[in-house]
Amino acid sequence: MAVTYATAVKTARITATRDHFANGTLEILDGAAVLATFGLSASGGTISTDTWTLVLDASTVAASGTGTADGAQIKTSGASADLTGLTVGTGSEDVVLDSVSITSGQNVTLSSLTLQHA
Repeated sequence: MAVTYATAVKTARITATRDHFANGTLEILDGAAVLATFGLSASGGTISTDTWTLVLDASTVAASGTGTADGAQIKTSGASADLTGLTVGTGSEDVVLDSVSITSGQNVTLSSLTLQHA
């Protein structure tokens, strides 16, 4: 049987997740190599019922590596990668970029990033 959470519980859990990562970073990866790093705002973003919309310090950053973005992770302000396995692409993935083909020094633009409580 599937577990079902009440809306209030989902909101509390996703809010706690946001607060855990506030002022942390979002890393765009090619395997284990970091291609680009976005800073999360001090607030971490906004919550609407069971959905966290991340707010970044900037939506465009300069790439620090070259490769094909195939994943992402979110680190706490203390640099712990406590949320891993995010999908990356140009469509309906967790992290939506302008392109997954990244070259060091180029601008990388994040179009959207929302996470929904399961």
